Amino acid sequence: MEPAATSEPGRDGRFRIRPFRAEDALPLRALYYRAVQEGAARFYDQRQRDAWARAPEMPPDWRDRLGREITLVAEDARGPVGFMTLGHDGHLDLAFVAPEAMGTGIAAALHDRLLVEAEARGIAHLTTEASHLARRFFLRQGWREIAEQQVDLGGVRLTNFRMEKRLGRGPS
Repeated sequence: MEPAATSEPGRDGRFRIRPFRAEDALPLRALYYRAVQEGAARFYDQRQRDAWARAPEMPPDWRDRLGREITLVAEDARGPVGFMTLGHDGHLDLAFVAPEAMGTGIAAALHDRLLVEAEARGIAHLTTEASHLARRFFLRQGWREIAEQQVDLGGVRLTNFRMEKRLGRGPS
């Protein structure tokens, strides 16, 4: 089942959400790199951001990684401005918005669509490991923080947060 494209109102105009296409891989990698290097700068120092997103170049498995998961892309007239991925096991792996588009409703619209996709596939329990910035967003979306944790990326320690969200009739 492939997600359908929809148009969503954004604070600065319109954007649409659509399924990932193979040709999105390179621009989404650039967006990911900028979101980590610029968007997360308030929460992580340069060494931590470099360990997280070392280079803007696309790793060999990036396209396949995005294609294997339920990946939704938000785009406006300029191109991709955000994306989120959900594994078939319910793990939300990647959630990134271009720095200049943060706070415009793109993340919330992607999240809402990802929930619809999860429910359509019978995925009732979602998990993620959220950065400091993403943690705030997910808490506003009804996620529950399970634990703060330290992860090691090439000898550099970063803090993130294990979180979960239950879908359906049960508690979030």
